[in-house]
Amino acid sequence: MTDALRVILEVGKSRRVVAGAMDWPGLDRWGTSEDDALDKLSSYLPRYVGVAERAGMGSAFARVRDVEVVERVPGSSSTDFWGIAHVPSQIERELAPPTDLERRLDLLRACWAYFDDIAARVSGDLRPGSRSGGRSRDQIIRHVYGTEPDQFSRKVEVRTPIEVVLTPDGLATHRKSYVDAIRAYNAEGKPARTWPIQFLVRRTAHHVMDHAWELEDRILGS
Repeated sequence: MTDALRVILEVGKSRRVVAGAMDWPGLDRWGTSEDDALDKLSSYLPRYVGVAERAGMGSAFARVRDVEVVERVPGSSSTDFWGIAHVPSQIERELAPPTDLERRLDLLRACWAYFDDIAARVSGDLRPGSRSGGRSRDQIIRHVYGTEPDQFSRKVEVRTPIEVVLTPDGLATHRKSYVDAIRAYNAEGKPARTWPIQFLVRRTAHHVMDHAWELEDRILGS
């Protein structure tokens, strides 16, 4: 680990640049230029503290200082359209050592816990917003829980039905199965279909945190 905020930039073809903190899954933001993306990423550092602390890494995250761009990745049209990383970096194609993978999985679990806490305490009434088509709180929660097995965990052959994921016990079982599958794939050196394992963890964590912060931003009175 380093005290620098190591960042991967995915540069779209025309409209957007995605900045992802390679050591801190879930901390991804997009901007209209490299500088804009880096500024937005930096502005979210205080909001990521709750994730780092849940993972027992609050002190390490507090030491993060200067931004260091470690790789630039040519993006795709999807990068421009969604403002989400779609092209794995060369760094993420490397096999993660077991200790590093466990660290990333701890942060992924912390992202899940962060979202669950917000989902449990935010009221059903949200401020109107353009994001997610103006979904309600319950629609956002269903989207986050349902998208994971539909788009992410199925890449490591964990296919939990949505009606199971939407129950507390089913969600916990799904997450354990997902984490176990990630470990197994990494141990065998297998990619998650077209995605490297590190990229799968990053994308899963980003989706969870993106909507956790959306809920926070749309709380009435915020």
